[in-house]
Amino acid sequence: MALKKSQRSLKAWTKQKWRTKSGKKSSETGERYLPEKAIKSLSSREYADTTKKKREDTAKGKQHSKQPKKIAKKTRQYRKKS
Repeated sequence: MALKKSQRSLKAWTKQKWRTKSGKKSSETGERYLPEKAIKSLSSREYADTTKKKREDTAKGKQHSKQPKKIAKKTRQYRKKS
């Protein structure tokens, strides 16, 4: 039986090593949760900027926080779809 698109996406996502830079839970630190390769591609300043945005949005009660456009463009290639 063929997998649905959402199931394929989840399967691809679980094969990637997603984490925070510190290795701690994002809910505890407020850090951005990204694939390991994406974290390595970002400079310390870029990671700090995206984490700052995440923390600001979390403080406002938002569940999801978009990354700054420049950083999103850079990390997009590391997020496999399906």
